[in-house]
Amino acid sequence: MTTDDPSRGDASAADATDGDADATHHGFWADEVADEIEARDPDEPVVVKGGVSPSGVAHLGNFNEIMRGYFVAEVLRERGHEVRQVFTSDDKDPLRKLPRKLADADGNIVGLGEVDAGALGRNLGKPYTSIPDPFGEAESYAAHFAALLKADADRLGVPVEMISNTELYDNGDFDPVVEHVLDHADTAREVLGEYQSKVDEDYVPFNPVCAECGKITETVTDIDLDAGTVDYVCTDMTVGDNTIDGCGHEGTATFREGKLPWRFEWPGQWQVLGVDFEPFGKDHAEGSWPSGKDIAENVLGIEPPVPMVYEWFTLNGEALSSSAGNIVTVAEMLDLLEPEVLRYFFALNPRKARDLDLTRLDQLVDDFDRFERAYFGEVDDESLTRFAERAYPFVVDEVREDRVRLPYTFAAVLGMTDDENLRVKMARNEGFFDEDTPDEVVEEALGRVERARRWAEKMDNQYNYRLQVDLPEFDFEPAVEAALDELADFVEKNHDGEAIQGEIYETARRHDIEMGDFFAAGYRLFFDAEQGPRLGGFLGELERDFVVTRLRRED
Repeated sequence: MTTDDPSRGDASAADATDGDADATHHGFWADEVADEIEARDPDEPVVVKGGVSPSGVAHLGNFNEIMRGYFVAEVLRERGHEVRQVFTSDDKDPLRKLPRKLADADGNIVGLGEVDAGALGRNLGKPYTSIPDPFGEAESYAAHFAALLKADADRLGVPVEMISNTELYDNGDFDPVVEHVLDHADTAREVLGEYQSKVDEDYVPFNPVCAECGKITETVTDIDLDAGTVDYVCTDMTVGDNTIDGCGHEGTATFREGKLPWRFEWPGQWQVLGVDFEPFGKDHAEGSWPSGKDIAENVLGIEPPVPMVYEWFTLNGEALSSSAGNIVTVAEMLDLLEPEVLRYFFALNPRKARDLDLTRLDQLVDDFDRFERAYFGEVDDESLTRFAERAYPFVVDEVREDRVRLPYTFAAVLGMTDDENLRVKMARNEGFFDEDTPDEVVEEALGRVERARRWAEKMDNQYNYRLQVDLPEFDFEPAVEAALDELADFVEKNHDGEAIQGEIYETARRHDIEMGDFFAAGYRLFFDAEQGPRLGGFLGELERDFVVTRLRRED
């Protein structure tokens, strides 16, 4: 099950394996999991599952186990197995509190003030599938949330089947599980009591939906197994320090008109769907998994699936949190990164905690580029190459050696101009293209430029400037103009950025110009601004003739 949870990490041996000395015969962790699944000789299709409760924003943390499951599914398919990857939406759960933020159909994060928040506020305590979509588009809030996750999966090419828990109840798939649990209520109470307080002799592991107000209630007064019904009273629900009022209605509900509590519902899903493998966050490893395994074995009489615990990741050093607004969506990430870079991120060792620092996405992209080169035998790192040789084909849509990857920060520099020809000239000047580079390869490589440009704008970092194609207006002192001409002569001799940076200081000193004034003159010529990125390094990455002409103030 998903928890708030990837990030930047080095493509190292620690990423490639789980760190266990006995688990190093594979270069990719997904092979280790596939071995465990195959050892059980599962029926076909092998079922790989994930799941989430549809509250707040469908963010990158929710997507963690979809991707972890995807890599295991792909390894199994490669080995000749038929695989069904499913992702359940626990949408019969009640809405317990209002989220602070939501995401629209395109994945853009919005506040409650921008939607029909009353659609949520009026329906606290009701199942997500009974709550109207606050955007007024989908058939319910639950359907809206599930559609976002499905769209994210499609964006990354993951063939996942979205399953509604409500539909599993409505279709009768859960009937045998509910009947069995209620028929063995004493055993269910005894097992659950090891993990949860307030499990007394009156506790019944079933939560009906009140026919009068539509809210979930936890108070069952009688069970009729022959009729497949329970009697109930609609009582208050305590959520933290708050209370969701029940309406007091007394009624009768069928097994399809309610739900199992979470600790029973999760293993119930394993039985209904025939789950063979499920990854989940470490919070479940310490809580729900032990009880789920116990309930599966000692109440339902089934074998639990092969588990895999993944570490949480932080975002910009803080825990992912919808309520605190510290989240990022898949759609937002794909505005900044190619899909294969994001897939690579999830291919890294899931047992290693990471921080996804958006300000340093260039490091993540650099790691991916090195990972890609390692696959083609261009990196002298045995463990990385071993990992890449196994994982890379699952990360990219197509294995091709003719790709050109522009370094992310260089792409951000190219993003300072809208002039496509100048971008190509600059890239050619740096040796990324030559006259024989096919047009389609150039076009694909330049696709990174707009992503890096959006990153610079979003982070408002040293690359968030606009190179002026036309010569801006200026008014320099004669000494400054002479110094600029002298710097142009230096650049014309094909010095690199570091040498140009040093020469800027030396030229200013020789002409007795205040250092800040000379840098300001350079920023005026290239950005029509008084400040900008580190000037020497930037000029070193620009097309040389363009820099020389601009320093000489020629149109």
